[in-house]
Amino acid sequence: MDTQKSSKFFVGSIVIFLILFLVIKIILASMLDVGKNAVTPESMTDEDVVERIKPIAQVNVGAPPVVEVAVVATAAPAISSAGGEKTVKQVCALCHRTGMMSSPKLGDADGWAPRIEKGIDTLYANAINGFNMMPARGGNASLSDGDVKAAVDHMLSLVK
Repeated sequence: MDTQKSSKFFVGSIVIFLILFLVIKIILASMLDVGKNAVTPESMTDEDVVERIKPIAQVNVGAPPVVEVAVVATAAPAISSAGGEKTVKQVCALCHRTGMMSSPKLGDADGWAPRIEKGIDTLYANAINGFNMMPARGGNASLSDGDVKAAVDHMLSLVK
């Protein structure tokens, strides 16, 4: 009986050894595949290595450093204050044509009525400074107050 137990132990030990051997072989094979797919850097010079491993941010304690930012002026299309219709077509119609974000549609008297009741000065102020979801000056900061007022007047003329 003792031989039967020792033979089972021997066979079990061989099976466990083979399983461990196969697991290790699979792990090593996958590691070799990972190594084959590794991307080598273009240059290994000291300067390039330092550039690749430099931190992406810095912590400053005390006074913040002075950073000069180059100002890039982008010219928005010039819109004359007399061209309310042109302003509406170029800026306001994006939202007011479709009623996007609950804006009153162009020519919709029922949608404009509660706003008209508040008065023309309130309409001008909301259009210039922004209101709820509407950005100031319809999102075009280059518009003058006159441009915005002319656009409001034109939109109101569509509902009267």
